[in-house]
Amino acid sequence: MLHLIGIIISFFLSLILFTKKGKSQADLILSFWLFFIGTHLSLFYIHITGQYVRFPYFLGFEIPLPLIHGPFLYLYTRSLTSQNNKKEHWVIHFLPLIVANGLLYKFFLLSFNERIQVYANAGIGFENVMKWMYLATLLSGVIYVILSLSLLKKYSEYISNQFSDLEKINLNWLRYLILGIGAIWIPVFFANDIYTFTILDIFILFVGYFGVKQVGIFTNSNMTSQSINEKEDEVDATNIVEKTKYQSSTADESLLLKIHQDLQALMQEEKLYKHPELNLEELAQRLKVNPNTLSQVINSIENKNFFDYINEQRIAEFIRISVLQENQRFTLLSLAFEVGFNSKTSFNRNFKRITGQTPTMYLKEQKIQLE
Repeated sequence: MLHLIGIIISFFLSLILFTKKGKSQADLILSFWLFFIGTHLSLFYIHITGQYVRFPYFLGFEIPLPLIHGPFLYLYTRSLTSQNNKKEHWVIHFLPLIVANGLLYKFFLLSFNERIQVYANAGIGFENVMKWMYLATLLSGVIYVILSLSLLKKYSEYISNQFSDLEKINLNWLRYLILGIGAIWIPVFFANDIYTFTILDIFILFVGYFGVKQVGIFTNSNMTSQSINEKEDEVDATNIVEKTKYQSSTADESLLLKIHQDLQALMQEEKLYKHPELNLEELAQRLKVNPNTLSQVINSIENKNFFDYINEQRIAEFIRISVLQENQRFTLLSLAFEVGFNSKTSFNRNFKRITGQTPTMYLKEQKIQLE
């Protein structure tokens, strides 16, 4: 029953994404991926229930399909993080799948009855091919999960150097998706198909539930890392590489110190951190410097990324104004909004990360009473 539910949901979600208005490249990739997952589950169901005797023309097609999931995960991650989406490179990731089908050509040349006999006798005559398939499947899963996590890590570092508020750039969906695929590959190491496909069914349920309920993947209100496009026109691999190169270069130290002095003066005088959606580019424009240079200043002199730098300023301002008598009539949340936070969650998380205490604990320790 669980396998049937997984099959139905896979095809249903694929259809929703494919017919979604204003769908992105990432949506299309996920749509095709879900279609192949549904196909893979269907072929497994036919095999596990013994119905392959009635449908022998399907035999063999499920064997190389595990090699498709790693590439789809990586391409989906790369598309969501807008890193090097050139279509001409996609085929490289599916070469193992093409090679695997080539290794099975002798099996596909067999008659239907001969194919049934091979399955009924645990792959007799194709033992070496199956060993290579198993090894390729293991390597594909591990390699692509690592590559996807690497992309996510680089992207997380990048946006932390660009924005002071990450509430609208929710990477949890992508992180859970990658870890979910990683969990599926665990029983693969033990060559246990039942556990593997059971976890895959659960994974599909997760995709449907979490995608719809929490991040709106299957609606037009996408709240994943694509929300970054609301804040800047395009983020691509070229920009990231250029920024990284600049940030690691040895710019003139006196210039960096001068920019840092101007930055400190501007933040002290105008308190720009109070703008909830302040980003690196806006701050660089106020200082009349290149955003890459400003990022280098913050990283090298402050030893922080942009996100940490701005939010530490906000917390410091909150601590400063919370002790003022005229502010005792305000609530904790209103003061948090005053210094630049736009949600209670963001304020609490950053306050504890920076001070090691919750805001309530700090106020109680300092004997500060707010409304």
